[in-house]
Amino acid sequence: MNISKKRIAGVIAMFFVISIAQAQFSQLLKDAKQTKKEAEQAVNEVKKTTGSGAKTAGNATAEKSEKTGNGRDWFISKAGSGKEGTREKPAKEIGAIADQLKPGDVIHIAGGEYKGKMDAGSDLLTVPVSIIGGYSADFSSRDPWGKTPTLLSGTNEYMKSSEPRLIYRLEKTFKTWSGEIIIDGLVIDHGPRNQYVTPEELAIKRKATPEKGFNPSPEYGGIDIKAGEGIHIAIRNCIVMNTAPTEGAVEVQVGKNAQVLIENNLIINNTGEGIYCKTAWQSDAGAPQFQVRNNSILFTWKHDAIATYGGNSLKLDTRVVVSAENNVFAFGDYGGVDNIKNCKQLTLKGNLFVGHRKYDYREVNDGMSVADMADYASCTQSDNFSTLIKPQVSRNWAERYANRQEISREQVDASVKVSNSAANQVRSMFGLPLQGSSVKTDAEVWLHRLSVEDAIRVGIQSFEGKGCSRPNL
Repeated sequence: MNISKKRIAGVIAMFFVISIAQAQFSQLLKDAKQTKKEAEQAVNEVKKTTGSGAKTAGNATAEKSEKTGNGRDWFISKAGSGKEGTREKPAKEIGAIADQLKPGDVIHIAGGEYKGKMDAGSDLLTVPVSIIGGYSADFSSRDPWGKTPTLLSGTNEYMKSSEPRLIYRLEKTFKTWSGEIIIDGLVIDHGPRNQYVTPEELAIKRKATPEKGFNPSPEYGGIDIKAGEGIHIAIRNCIVMNTAPTEGAVEVQVGKNAQVLIENNLIINNTGEGIYCKTAWQSDAGAPQFQVRNNSILFTWKHDAIATYGGNSLKLDTRVVVSAENNVFAFGDYGGVDNIKNCKQLTLKGNLFVGHRKYDYREVNDGMSVADMADYASCTQSDNFSTLIKPQVSRNWAERYANRQEISREQVDASVKVSNSAANQVRSMFGLPLQGSSVKTDAEVWLHRLSVEDAIRVGIQSFEGKGCSRPNL
């Protein structure tokens, strides 16, 4: 249901509470049930190898991953050094061992803040490996949203990376690798990587300021994966925050018959799309399958104050099979689920939609509220609803969010004045566009920085039994 800016501002600023107002897959989607079963089996296997009883050997060449049976275990710690990467002698960053990784390896990361190799702010993986975070210093236990979060961040130093924080590029070199990748228990925060206009960190700046030594705010998300055919990917128990992408804060592009599970993640305070399910596959047969369940996706902003794109919790490509279940889609500048690309194999079940400015669900150019979906949505849907929620962010952050200013494209165009200068007379003679006056298009508040403490508080909240919760390890 569309809610006026004034009403949202009033309700969030005073109480931060927003009020707004079974079908199965068809025969073509029966394979998705098998996807879910296999994904759950993969998750159970991960629990066996990432809990307090994970077995490892001291000898680096002898350590094997129980999950895959054909890779070794690596260990990363802030107190580490060198390239051995064992439990007894962990490395200090992923970048220190990247050139030694083999398909099927598993990287275990202790709690602490990691800024990438030489503080680059980005880790690129070109082999299919798993990453498990949130360990205690001795790797005997895990508490990724509690005592021992593994924080992947960076700095905003000029000439450092502006790429996604965690990148997988496997679509060419491992095009048909059909193993599994697990990303579990990471907190990815671009706050330290963004450039903010003022010391109060109220608005991001997308252009570099080299004279002051500042990088642009990275125009990419926190997790960006491109993989090939038949691969199995699970992204679980992660927090992605303060990223400023054009597209997905979490973006996964896979090929034919790939299977992706995105489960129990908090994706909060990002521009672009919260989760973007993508494929380069061009046939309905063998379309990759995505299970998106029990995630909380909140405060997804447009790209900038005058943008006409971004601001959705979930976006889909055309030739994917997607089942989205028990998620919280809340406070999007545009909407909850954007199906403008007309994904025909979409199921929405038991999701909570709240506080979107334009629509809860959109297909083609028809935006609709939850109440309209039963009558007009062409996707398979059931038990989706809206209700009151109160995310436990700080009052200061909430008030700034409620009072932010948006600028419409129409306002900008109407404010431009064309002068009768000599330059414009020449441009007119040659049929070139005339030059107008400059207009301020930046908002004083845009993607103001959210603290990790606020994010974790929201992540462990319960919203009518929907969305993410503290990882049960």
